[in-house]
Amino acid sequence: MKEIRDIIKAYETALLEGKRMALATVVHVEGSSYRRPGARMLVTDDGQLTGAISGGCLEGDALRKALLAISQQKNKLVTYDTTEDDDTALGVQLGCNGIVHILFEPIRPEEKHHPLELLKKVLAQRQNSVLITLFSLNGRNNEQPGTCFLYQEKDDVITTTPEKQHFSSSFSRLKNEAFEKNDSFFQTINIDNQNITSFVEFLPPAPSLIIAGAGNDTIPLTQMASILGWDVTVVDGRAGHATRQRFPAANQVIISRASDVLNDIVPDSRTFFVLMTHNYNYDLALLKTLIPIDDCPYIGTLGPKKKLEKMYDDLLKQGISVTEIQKSKVFGPVGLDIGAETSEEIALSVLAEIKAVLQGKRGISLREKNEPIHSRSSQTVQYSKSVEESFLCAIQSEQF
Repeated sequence: MKEIRDIIKAYETALLEGKRMALATVVHVEGSSYRRPGARMLVTDDGQLTGAISGGCLEGDALRKALLAISQQKNKLVTYDTTEDDDTALGVQLGCNGIVHILFEPIRPEEKHHPLELLKKVLAQRQNSVLITLFSLNGRNNEQPGTCFLYQEKDDVITTTPEKQHFSSSFSRLKNEAFEKNDSFFQTINIDNQNITSFVEFLPPAPSLIIAGAGNDTIPLTQMASILGWDVTVVDGRAGHATRQRFPAANQVIISRASDVLNDIVPDSRTFFVLMTHNYNYDLALLKTLIPIDDCPYIGTLGPKKKLEKMYDDLLKQGISVTEIQKSKVFGPVGLDIGAETSEEIALSVLAEIKAVLQGKRGISLREKNEPIHSRSSQTVQYSKSVEESFLCAIQSEQF
């Protein structure tokens, strides 16, 4: 989400300055690539770049392609193929041994639902979203409809431009599948005798990190999480410590008793708590309120394992028996074992562990993996029936 936020900020600045711009999006990858589908970069007509579509090797050529799209005011799909040993013909030296398809879309501010306005809607509320981008892999002269549809889970909002509305009949089924899987995928549908590939992109909200504790050791944790683009909240009962001046990188700073923290915070499945107030009673009281929450996937406790065991014992004395399932989401001592000593190193350890939990990973060295870093199954393009047949099937299955 940080990349999208940076792009939106750059877009709004460019808009005020009267610049023309184009959005470059990695829409499909075959084989190995530095960035995955959904990576984006905003290009302005004076050559400013925000975001990234590669490790730096594609940006120079992508700038030229984006300027061409701006000049012609037409969506373009560009393919970079580095599966051959000699990739110097492209002049970009990708070194990834893969095929990368990038869609360039000129931004027309006068259009109500252009791609960046859809991305702004994604950021507007904390909810799951599905963004559908349409493109053709069968020839550069084919129609490239581009970023067309936005569905949001809470409001079931469908947003598109009027001229692209005729594509919508089968996409309700696809967005339902994305919400059910909590994952992105590709589906190719035949429309007017043309195979159109849809990148059905699942976009969850940014991770929300709640740091209980406003001591000096939580400042690096706040700063690093902010760099990652996470929503950061600092909460503490001490008014002299929990201040905006001490935590400018936090989204919000709350002064609260432990028993009242959930009055100001609504946890969801992407909310992560770290208890590091150095006040045993505060941490214990907050743990007591968090343990029963099913959606809370991670509660980190600073300090030795004996401290956590004592907390469980004290909760039991209060009549609260912590189950094994509940204990499975409590991480104490908090963080990965990387030999962390300083506050900055501990922050790195904690954030790495949270990221691993978020992605369902173990946090091992990549060299220990026998399979590719990224699952290749996510690159598979499924084939569907025609729009008309898909529409009828969707009605019959009560998915539309």
